[in-house]
Amino acid sequence: MKAIFLSAEKKDIIFTERPKPTPKAGEALVKVVAAALNHRDQWIRVALYPGMTYDCILGSDACGVVEAVGDAHHEEWLGKEVVINPNQNWGENPEYQSERYTILGMPTDGTLAEYVCVPIDRLHVKPAHLSYEEAAALPLAGLTAYRAVRRKGGIQKGQRVLVTGIGGGVAQLACQFALALGAEVYVTSSSDAKIQKMKELGVAGGVNYKQDGWHKELLKETGGFDVIIDSAGGDGFNLLLKTMKPAATLVFYGATLGSPSKLDMPRIFFGQYTIKGTTMGNDQEFEEMLRFVEAHKLRPIIDSVRPLAEGIAAFNDMRDGKIFGKIVLKP
Repeated sequence: MKAIFLSAEKKDIIFTERPKPTPKAGEALVKVVAAALNHRDQWIRVALYPGMTYDCILGSDACGVVEAVGDAHHEEWLGKEVVINPNQNWGENPEYQSERYTILGMPTDGTLAEYVCVPIDRLHVKPAHLSYEEAAALPLAGLTAYRAVRRKGGIQKGQRVLVTGIGGGVAQLACQFALALGAEVYVTSSSDAKIQKMKELGVAGGVNYKQDGWHKELLKETGGFDVIIDSAGGDGFNLLLKTMKPAATLVFYGATLGSPSKLDMPRIFFGQYTIKGTTMGNDQEFEEMLRFVEAHKLRPIIDSVRPLAEGIAAFNDMRDGKIFGKIVLKP
């Protein structure tokens, strides 16, 4: 079968032939109809992800059809349209992942292939209103965004919310989830065009964080935020603190700009702020996220749908920030 493979010899991804997997007892073989890229895949590609291993098929997100099962006990899944929960071994505590936790697509073979084998309990029926491509764009980003918005952010109707870096898939879904909850949502981006696109989808406003004093503009326009969802970190973290209402919450799920060189500790305790870290989510939250998406008829934003054979160019476009929404690959 064709696949995008992280080669130890090349220290890079290659488009190549790999053996078609065979499901063991308790597993299903899914014929991949659509798979989506995540920034996680690019970080793995350049060896900037914890627990790096090589010689594996990348990819965490997919939607497809169950073609085979490893034992007769699970034949009811045959022929069903499914999305895959990329969590592996979250553990018993819903508040944090276990030491054995991994994500599909490194170290185990992932979804950027014609077929993938996963445990039966990773399968979920595809939300009926979503296309294969839309469903493929949902799992990893949707789970991360849902936990950030619901469990960590506790966003409620009428609250004023800021979502930063709106070009990313997690940020876009966090924005969509917050809007569905009835929040008034603002965004930041380095692209005025991306801000405008989000306004067309219902956000109240946004600023370009490349402009001097962007945080002052936000504060003047809104009076401050009840909840902020951030993925960048860096020295802009202190500027975000200046836009928070008293007793507000800041949730962050990434640090693409690294750690702040100096953290404004007095502002945090005088403001009675709550700062929460989060990543991915537990299996119950994955089920809740799918129900939430179906109930509100939400659809992930798709940048483009491309053949799997063009996957390396798609990786490069994602790396270079030339996209808005998820890139979906079709075997």
